[in-house]
Order: sequence, then structure tokens, then C-alpha cells
Amino acid sequence: MNHLLANRVQTLTPSATLAITAKAKELKEQGVDVIGLGAGEPDFNTPENILQAAKDSMDKGFTKYTPAGGLPALKQAIIAKLERDNQLAYKANEVMVGVGAKHVLYTLFQVILNEGDEVIIPIPYWVSYPEQVKLAGGKPVYVEGTAAQQYKITAQQLRDAVTAKTKAVIINSPSNPSGMIYSKEELAELAKVAEEKDLLIISDEIYEKLVYDGVEHYSIAQLSASVKARTIVVNGVAKSHSMTGWRIGYAAGDASIINAMTDLASHSTSNATTTAQYATIEAYNGSQEAVETMRQAFESRLEVIYPKLSAIPGFQVLKPQGAFYLLPDVSEAAQKTGYDSVDDFVTALLTEANVAVVPGSGFGAPSTIRLSYATSLELLEEAVTRMHNFVESKWQA
Repeated sequence: MNHLLANRVQTLTPSATLAITAKAKELKEQGVDVIGLGAGEPDFNTPENILQAAKDSMDKGFTKYTPAGGLPALKQAIIAKLERDNQLAYKANEVMVGVGAKHVLYTLFQVILNEGDEVIIPIPYWVSYPEQVKLAGGKPVYVEGTAAQQYKITAQQLRDAVTAKTKAVIINSPSNPSGMIYSKEELAELAKVAEEKDLLIISDEIYEKLVYDGVEHYSIAQLSASVKARTIVVNGVAKSHSMTGWRIGYAAGDASIINAMTDLASHSTSNATTTAQYATIEAYNGSQEAVETMRQAFESRLEVIYPKLSAIPGFQVLKPQGAFYLLPDVSEAAQKTGYDSVDDFVTALLTEANVAVVPGSGFGAPSTIRLSYATSLELLEEAVTRMHNFVESKWQA
């Protein structure tokens, strides 16, 4: 029945992260002791005050439709958050609430891209960026941020990639999958190119709250009024407040783009889940103590696990500054253990060492693997031990 499928979906690449998670779950159901380091979500429950706000909203009968772009009270909570945390001022008509940041990004590409428009995507990238661009009729243009550049792109690389068809550039900081963060100075250089070339900047800041070693997150929209005017900030509560399943994200930026996104959402989702919206109001207006508690837990795990991972033969590991991922280059380990590719190495890790990681090929970085440290320190240490033993047992001098 493939002939009934639209062309746009026949070129889609399945999510590498969801695929490895599904395989690991399948093995676990068969009784295999698999440690999964693939999923990109905190291992904490949603904070109690947020859960209570959701329950209260249901008890009060707040279970009906909301405006397509989000509850007015939630928009105000987001506006207050952006002012408080990022010194950014927005109006209600410049904010749109969607069904998670992923849906927000999908909707954004749908309203800004015409057939053949190009979007510059730094490598390594989050797996859904290219697919969403293609689904909107656009063309992904990849620019590689090498390990020597801390997996970040330079202003000159951006300038060289721009053509007459370039519509936008994506900046994801802190990054999934690398965990690297662009400094204010680096963002300023990229913004200069965006202004010179009249590019829209899509700033994915979903990991904003997860930063380490005293590093501060800085939004590119903070640079100036003119940069802010061409930037769409995308964020949400999934990672910061451990609310991945609640599916609430938002976009903030140019009112005409936000209005178009809201109109499109009115024909696709009607609105984000009402209960989840009330929960998010509390997430932003209530205590932020749990956010910091989780951040500290991730940082402490990183401090323990980073040197252990770096000690595995053939693993080249940069220490991330944010998010909860490590992106080691394991090409030497794969080659020395007899595998033709890192993808084959990853499969063997799962089936022989019972450790699930995500192959970097899904992020445009085929020499790497992505590991999430959003799990207990006990499991992390056991997983690294298994990987170390696996590599040493197969190492061919």
C-alpha cells in the first residue's frame, strides 16, 4: 500500500532515539538486564506543586477547550519567565503555546518555509530538525561543528553556507546531543551574519536550565532589539521541570509569525491539553527549588561519569557544559573492536553488553554515540563498566 503514501513521508528517517529506546524496551520485556542510556528525559517525577496544580484545575472543572495559542494566564506566566530569566520583553500576541517544543518547531517550519527554502542546521543536530524542515518543503543545509570547535559552528561557516534561498538558521544552546553552549560572544558573531544576510534565527533553548561549571545560558535574542526582532525563541517545561509527558512548549517572537502559528494550530491540535497548561502556569509561577535540585543532580552525575567514560580505550570525550548528554567519538573503539561502523558497534553494545546508547549517525555525527546521564548514578556507573569491559575484551592491538 506504499503507493497510497504521500511523497513527503516516504523520505522520513525514523527517530534514532525512539528506535533504540524501543529496542531496549523489547529486550527488557524478554528478561534481559538492559541499561538504557538513550531516552532524553529526566528520571525525576514532576514536582509535587505542579502535580497539585493540575489536580486542582481538574477539580475546578477547568477541562474544556482553551484558545488555540494558549491560556492567557499561561502566556502571562511565560512572559514573566522570559523577563525574569532572560531580560526579554514580549506581549501576549508574541507568544504561542504548543504541544511540546517539538510541535512548536514543526508548526514554525510549516508557517515560514516555502518549497525549496533552505534552513541552516549545525552538525551535530537534534534528530527532528532536518525531518521537520523537509516536511515543510524546505531543504536542510548542514554545517559541521567539529569536535575541535566543541561541536559549535563559526560565523564564517554560517556566512559561507548562506545562499539566495536561505531562510533561517537554527541555534540549539545548550545542545542536544553535544551539551555544548554558545557564549555571548559567539552568539554575537552569528547574529551579525544573520543580520547581514537577513536570516530568521530559531533559538531552541529547551535545555536552558541545565548548565554546569558556573557557565551561564545566554539567549541570542538578548543581544539587541534588532536581533530579538528576527529571533523566534523556542522553549518549554519538558526538561527544566521534568514534564516531558505533559507536552507543553512555546514560541516567542514576531507577532505575524506567532499569529500564523496559532492559526495553524487551531486547525491541527485545537489547543495544548488544558490540564497541562494549568500545570505549566504553576511550573513558571511557583517555586523553582526542584529545578535547581535536578540541575545539581545532573551536574554531580556528570562529574562522576565523565572521567570514567574518558578512560574507556578508543573513547574521545568532550566535557559538556549543559543538557544531560555525552557525545563521545568512539570511531577508534569501534574499529579496534572489529566493527565496520559505529552503528554496528552500538548494536553490539546493546545485544552483547546490554547497554543501550544512541548512534551518532542520527545526529549527523556518525563517529559518535550519545549517552544520556538522566538516570541513576548506580546505573550509569554499571553501564560504563559494561562498556569498558566490552571494549577491552574485544580490543585488537
